[in-house]
Amino acid sequence: MSTNLQNTEYGLEKIFEGAEDFLPLLGTDYVEFYVGNAKQAAHYYKTAFGFQNLAYAGLETGIRDRASYVLVQDKIRLVLTTPLNSESKINEHIVKHGDGVKIIALWVDDARSAFEETTKRGAKVYMEPTVESDEHGEVVRAGIYTYGETVHMFVERKNYHGKFLPGYVEHHSDYNPEPVGLKFIDHMVGNVGWNEMNTWVKWYEDVMGFVNFLSFDDKQIHTEYSALMSKVMANGNGRVKFPINEPAEGKKKSQIEEYIDFYEGPGVQHLAVATNDIIHTVTEMRKRGVEFLSHPPEEYYRAVPARLQEFHHEMKEDIEKLAKLGIMIDADEEGYLLQIFTKPVQDRPTLFFEIIQRMGARGFGAGNFKALFESIEREQAKRGTL
Repeated sequence: MSTNLQNTEYGLEKIFEGAEDFLPLLGTDYVEFYVGNAKQAAHYYKTAFGFQNLAYAGLETGIRDRASYVLVQDKIRLVLTTPLNSESKINEHIVKHGDGVKIIALWVDDARSAFEETTKRGAKVYMEPTVESDEHGEVVRAGIYTYGETVHMFVERKNYHGKFLPGYVEHHSDYNPEPVGLKFIDHMVGNVGWNEMNTWVKWYEDVMGFVNFLSFDDKQIHTEYSALMSKVMANGNGRVKFPINEPAEGKKKSQIEEYIDFYEGPGVQHLAVATNDIIHTVTEMRKRGVEFLSHPPEEYYRAVPARLQEFHHEMKEDIEKLAKLGIMIDADEEGYLLQIFTKPVQDRPTLFFEIIQRMGARGFGAGNFKALFESIEREQAKRGTL
């Protein structure tokens, strides 16, 4: 499958060579979900995904309008926030969108500079630079809006030594399921409306200084029934990657249209989280009740060796174990990758997770798109939304 991969052989470093990275990002700091019941959501992510308690803010810490549980697994931090009364603005978000991602927090060395550089380039203000402090030091945070009601929060924590943020207390629990091997956030995918992808690609280029290093069109991403377009945006050091999807015309409703209908606007479609041992991770998650999309057919796995040989790669994993778990395989010039997708993790068919293990490959599983989307369409058909 051909894709528009900009300068793959040189990597992102060459794309940015000579360019000023006016928004240096150190990585993803945390992802905050607005949910209907954070206490129960935290139990789910601990049990099913192997996260651990890290911190808490709520009535016991002097916060009157919301409660937030911070969970951690290796370098991944999730914040689950729920409103405590009908006056909270968080309610409006949940009523409209259901459970979903509100804030993608980006770790920076200078939050004031990040805010100034992005707002002067046209970003809409969510939160002015704010200093928050406690006995462990201070954090500077500032936020801007991206697609829909989603927010990028810049977090500067070089002068802070606490567990998470001022206003939070360390949170312990007697219930601590073992981690499943999730390491860090590989990428986060946003869904936007009809003909909005290029608008947001330009926004990330102009406002955030990202580059579009990979593109797919509806000739490449389609099935018999539906299609979509996608462009992958990345920052200067490649630590933060945001693919952006929009619907494309097809015989029936695409997964992107279904998402937009039920989320009632643009938003984060999925978080891709990395593991070093996808067989172990997925085996554990299945044991704990996580539901994944249906397995690709047998002929998919019969074709895998030839696809790897095309790029002169030899797979280390047992293909029978991968097939039994429904894990998909793709390859490019750099190596191969293994990936699998959960079903939506709430009743609205919106947000889901991808589990990914990269064995050198930099791509996003283009060779798996047809099998993946056919699996999604089978789920859509059950829901009556295809």
